[in-house]
Amino acid sequence: MATHALFETASGYAIFEVKLQENVGARTKAVQDSIDDLAKFGKMVTLVSFSPFRSAAHALENMNDVSEGILNDYLKSLLELNLSKPSKKSSVKLAIWDPVLASSIKAALNIECDTSETSKDIIRGIRQHAGKLLMGLNDTDLIKAQLGLGHAYSRAKLKFNVNRIDNMIIQAISLLDQLDKDVNLFSMRIREWYGYHFPELVKIVPDNYQYAQVAQFIGAKETLTEEKLSDLAALLDDDMIRAQNILDAANGSMGSSLAEIDMLNINAFASRVVSIADYRKSLTSYLSEKMNMVAPSLTALLGERIGARLISHAGSLTNLSKYPASTVQILGAEKALFRALKTKGNTPKYGLIYHSSFIGRAGPKQKGRISRFLANKCSIASRIDCYSDKPSPLFGEALRQQVEERLNFFETGAPPSKNADAIRKVLDQLALEEEEEEEEEAPALPLVEPTPKKDKKSKKRKGSDEIDADEIEGSPAKKPKLSKEEKKALKKAKKEKEKAAAEVRLLLHSQRRPSN
Repeated sequence: MATHALFETASGYAIFEVKLQENVGARTKAVQDSIDDLAKFGKMVTLVSFSPFRSAAHALENMNDVSEGILNDYLKSLLELNLSKPSKKSSVKLAIWDPVLASSIKAALNIECDTSETSKDIIRGIRQHAGKLLMGLNDTDLIKAQLGLGHAYSRAKLKFNVNRIDNMIIQAISLLDQLDKDVNLFSMRIREWYGYHFPELVKIVPDNYQYAQVAQFIGAKETLTEEKLSDLAALLDDDMIRAQNILDAANGSMGSSLAEIDMLNINAFASRVVSIADYRKSLTSYLSEKMNMVAPSLTALLGERIGARLISHAGSLTNLSKYPASTVQILGAEKALFRALKTKGNTPKYGLIYHSSFIGRAGPKQKGRISRFLANKCSIASRIDCYSDKPSPLFGEALRQQVEERLNFFETGAPPSKNADAIRKVLDQLALEEEEEEEEEAPALPLVEPTPKKDKKSKKRKGSDEIDADEIEGSPAKKPKLSKEEKKALKKAKKEKEKAAAEVRLLLHSQRRPSN
């Protein structure tokens, strides 16, 4: 049974003493009604101490610590001041809502904490009647403090969110998928609408983007002349043959004539389709730039679109890095997985990674194996991108080469390289690049001649502080280090020199001997 209760508000900490508490009949209607009644609940608890926060920043700091289950120094001093240390005669048991914070208090202050449903009912009643139980505060003051602290807490969470760069990728890939659907839908609409006037243009210009540009350029088919052929060919990748075919088809077209107001609406809609298609291209380049900056290894392995879809489906790059390879393999095929588990059928082999070119290049019998291997490499690449200080696409290129070797292994049986060897090569390459950058950044120092060491023995003999220049010039210099080949050559030259000197001495000795 709890003897005290800790209540955290937006204005400060409050400690209540629990006088009456029902453990056996806590779930009964009479006890629950007594918690809602202020007159009865006021006899169950009494306020011991209320410690307000010094400022809004102090309140935000304490709220962040409480939300993470950390015992703040301010709260620690309050508990030490108001709660006596537990002993055999007086036992203190504190009712706390958060179990993580309760374990921190237990470890730091050795105070017994209770997080049961009965204790939570007491804290719930204190929160309900806080405006009456806390002296000097009313309900409006508490609501204002809660509103201000809530805004500050949300603002701090958004400001220091580690996934804020990932959110840009998630929004970009979602918008790009939506634009793909919209461009296809609008292109079908402009084909059908403009086809009433010029039906032959569909077969000559099958591309949706070029069709919208050509329809906007031509307008009424009667206005198309040979003078416009050069401009029309520029829209068709400088294809004069197709431009001439369009002119011939326009002259003998079976389409009906349209009113001027109808042609204005068609041109306006065609311009909207062209602008959306242009924006889609710029959004694709933006997504590619973001992916190469946030997840270069994953981009080098799978490409921008598939890597961005994996990050979007997982929620963030951090969440994706925490997934095992088996989860990454079927990410995006959750419905098929649960349907297979429910019907006891075959589980799916791949999810979003099915769009990778590696899956399409593998044989029918090898698709499951290569998808499992590719998911393993995706998991490694996402972890490298998430937890490395300087992400590099070299790791993704090495992992992509491993997947290529595995495809080759399925066809020819040549053994692929191991993970340790591939990663070691990349690490060595990065180390060499860092050394080269350090050498380039190092400033050129002026050459300084080394000063010779003074001979202490000669200094003591002479009894003076200066040394003659002859002694400095005659001082032996350090011998440079020689290689093995240079040492062998020196030894050989020395032996030849000694041999020649011996021959000369022998010749001189023979000349000095007197003749018989």
